[in-house]
Amino acid sequence: QVQLVESGGGSAQAGGSLRLSCAASGLTYSTYGMGWFRQAPGKEREGVAACDSAGATRYADSVKGRFTISQSNAKNTLYLKMNSLKPEDTGRYYCAAKQRSGNCLDGPLYNYWGQGTQVTVSS
Repeated sequence: QVQLVESGGGSAQAGGSLRLSCAASGLTYSTYGMGWFRQAPGKEREGVAACDSAGATRYADSVKGRFTISQSNAKNTLYLKMNSLKPEDTGRYYCAAKQRSGNCLDGPLYNYWGQGTQVTVSS
């Protein structure tokens, strides 16, 4: 059974940093594309950052230069380092895994989702 468990969320001041982690189990991690998505209250879910099984990365324009996605195949873990946080980064952040090809930031392509971790940024 595939499980994705996020951790590392919390509260931060604008300009601060947080690092999210996603521990994956029940899948052959290196064969999956992995991504981070977020959803703010009253808004649609959006892709934040993702990497395909070959390691290529892609970012939403709103986070380019501030967020960095990385992963450890040895630890089956995905990370998201978030710097220069802004209040508009507030939301619930989800880790997801996919095997299908296509746009790494396209949520419907993803097969598995974690429960999410809350990030709140205050001004």
